[in-house]
Amino acid sequence: MEIFIISIIAFLVAILTFFSGFGLGTILTPVFMIFFPVDLAIALTGVVHFFNNLFKIILVGKKADRTVLLRFGIPAVIAAFIGAWLLLEIPDSQPLMDYQLWGRTFEIYPVKLLISIILIIFALMDLIPYFSNMQFDKNKLSIGGFLSGFFGGLSGNQGALRTAFLIKAGLRKEAFIGTAVVLSTMVDFTRLGVYATRFTDAGLIDNLFLVTCATLSAILGAFLGNKLLKKVTLLALQRVVAVMLIVLSIALGLGWI
Repeated sequence: MEIFIISIIAFLVAILTFFSGFGLGTILTPVFMIFFPVDLAIALTGVVHFFNNLFKIILVGKKADRTVLLRFGIPAVIAAFIGAWLLLEIPDSQPLMDYQLWGRTFEIYPVKLLISIILIIFALMDLIPYFSNMQFDKNKLSIGGFLSGFFGGLSGNQGALRTAFLIKAGLRKEAFIGTAVVLSTMVDFTRLGVYATRFTDAGLIDNLFLVTCATLSAILGAFLGNKLLKKVTLLALQRVVAVMLIVLSIALGLGWI
């Protein structure tokens, strides 16, 4: 059942990312977390995200700006390695605390709490106009690369920070989209390399069929979204998705899921 649910959601989300303002990983990660442990959910999402990006590179990658790729991408790759390593090293075998509610006992684990906080922050960045309009000078590209890569490695969320720094890089629309896709793929490749050291233990190998179905669904959704929707922004949908992400993240952090 989870294969069908996740594949359908991956397909729909891949279409929605063309006009919702959210990335595939931002929405798909919490969905995976409903069915799998946090570290495995982030790894599974990373695989789907990576292959979806490879497909996008075929479409728009040749437009990427090489200078920006170097200034932003090198710090991003280094930071992605650090973030991914940190995710795997955070002790998560013992809960930070437990509490009683509705006659049940809930436990709060370190990794779930950390990822919950990060997801809420990134959802707010897309929800609150101040953060959505946030931009940084072109000379801050290296800092942006490091921050984007770090949070990409740690939680899979990198798009909001990447956009905030790239938007002032003076790139044409085609170059901006191509550069963003290549940078995202670089971070994905780096963090998946780190996650791979734990793939067998985490259970990724046991879920290859699920990942394959979700990846193909996301690629099909991206293809249709690119053909049909052309990056139209629907603010109401963006706000609904952001609120849902926040609610889901709170439930995750409190140990309800």
